[in-house]
Amino acid sequence: MPPTIPTSFIPQSASASARHFRSDFTGAFGFFAYAVLGVVFLLAILVFFYGGVLSASKTSKDMALANAQASIDPATVENFVKLRNRLTSGESLLEKHVAFSPFFALLERLLPESVRFTLLNLSVSNTGTTKVEAAGIAKSFNALAVASNAFAADGRIKDAIFSNISVTKNGFVSFALSATLDPKLISFTSPSAGSFAPEPTMTEPAPAESSATTAPPTL
Repeated sequence: MPPTIPTSFIPQSASASARHFRSDFTGAFGFFAYAVLGVVFLLAILVFFYGGVLSASKTSKDMALANAQASIDPATVENFVKLRNRLTSGESLLEKHVAFSPFFALLERLLPESVRFTLLNLSVSNTGTTKVEAAGIAKSFNALAVASNAFAADGRIKDAIFSNISVTKNGFVSFALSATLDPKLISFTSPSAGSFAPEPTMTEPAPAESSATTAPPTL
């Protein structure tokens, strides 16, 4: 039999296609929204459990701290505090204490054998400045110059001024000395190794000529 050919045709409306598109779009958006909601819900559960873990850890550490504090003997703590205060007080006293032994050791190293002091006065001012006032005799001007150069080269006996220089009737040189000391030189601290190691005694160069006719004093 010949195929039946429809005698009429009813076209679909455009509104049906639009409704189908909106339905597909709404379904995709709903799926995405549910996925986001699921992720948020999962994160909320994880945060809740993590907060519980942190809370339990804090409680455990608080209990450990409380136990450690309870195990501390108050008398022992008080003794440690007293010891710390005593050490701090002792350190403060030592910092303010003045020790002149390093100064005398330095003089022994720097002064030539032919220079000696007949008078030595040390004083500490309220500002902590230590002054040296001294008088002495030297065998010659060369010996006095060697002593002055030694003080200048070392630097711890500062502003050394030799004054009232004169020749005695025996042919020796008398002088007066004024100077200040480096605070570190007389501070009561343990000197580092080698700070006062023996050094060769300073000697003055031989004078060009000597006019002394009497025996020099013991220096």
